[in-house]
Amino acid sequence: MTRRRGRTAPRFDPAAPPNPGVTRPRPDAGRIAEAAASCPGVAALTRGPFGTVATYLPGGSVPGVCLRDEAIEIHVAVRYGRPIPEIVAKVREAVSPLSGDRRVDVMVEDVTNTEEARKVGSS
Repeated sequence: MTRRRGRTAPRFDPAAPPNPGVTRPRPDAGRIAEAAASCPGVAALTRGPFGTVATYLPGGSVPGVCLRDEAIEIHVAVRYGRPIPEIVAKVREAVSPLSGDRRVDVMVEDVTNTEEARKVGSS
């Protein structure tokens, strides 16, 4: 039996990025959190229903922002009185330039009045 020499098909590597050699820059979770929190109507960023939404970095974490390959998730508590779709649009508009061409998903976890806003951000 003889072996044929020549080109072989590359092996599939599930851990490899979709386009080898082309890497997308990782967005800055801290700047994204600041931009989202500064939007009108946003009371605070939240950690989600089970307290797990965060971007973990060396030396700490950024609560309320989750960076994924195709999207950025932002979890917020909003102040009562403004239309929620308007607040979500403002957050998307503020974060989109920082997203690195990723989709921006905004989850509204709670609606609070002004006095409760500080409590929501601390949990």
